[in-house]
Amino acid sequence: MAKAVWKGATLAESERTVLVEGNHYFPPESINRDYFVDSESRTVCPWKGDCFFYTIEVNGDENYDAAWFYPKPSRAAQLIKDYIAF
Repeated sequence: MAKAVWKGATLAESERTVLVEGNHYFPPESINRDYFVDSESRTVCPWKGDCFFYTIEVNGDENYDAAWFYPKPSRAAQLIKDYIAF
């Protein structure tokens, strides 16, 4: 079971993560949305596509752009569509 924790808060927990480049990508339904704030940041990965970010907020502490996801990944990265990594 993979688990993502920050500042004592469980951000995500799942037995169905996808491991890509050393990062566990968590299924969307496994994250605790209470800690996720949309970010304006965007990047592009040459093989995965357009990357979007979340800022993590726990008890007033913010970790900017600490989580990322690919809502429309390339064909090569379809397994991580909408999955969240940290």
